[in-house]
Amino acid sequence: MKLDRYDRHILDRLQANGRLSNQELADAIGLSPSPCLRRVRALEEAGLIAGYHAALDARKLGLALTALVHISMDKHTPERFAAFEGEVAKLPEVVECLLITGQSADYQLKVVVPDMDAYQQLLLHRITRIDGVSGVHTSFVLRQLRAYAALPV
Repeated sequence: MKLDRYDRHILDRLQANGRLSNQELADAIGLSPSPCLRRVRALEEAGLIAGYHAALDARKLGLALTALVHISMDKHTPERFAAFEGEVAKLPEVVECLLITGQSADYQLKVVVPDMDAYQQLLLHRITRIDGVSGVHTSFVLRQLRAYAALPV
């Protein structure tokens, strides 16, 4: 899909505030409501808008510890990776899972838990028991500077 300036403005505004009404969005980008809504629907159908989400405060939910976990796998096969990814998808504490290169690890997980005890339980009883996990290295986040950054459109 080729994006024009209106499409880019729509994407930019919705990234900043996904709760904008169609009227508010139309006013902000200089279109009338009907063409604005048609454009939003076209962007959704094309998959450029993947969904709408609420940003939650992890600390206020009692999730005070964030860890970046680098996982090394014993075998680099599609089947091993698929099995690992399927198991990780079942862990609600894992809020992000990235297959990475350029490190000694194969995956980076972003994990949020209440405290170190909860992390230890997750690590020892869930993550390290996934078939193929051969190494785990963890870094703990001291302070989060940017929780969500809008994509440049």
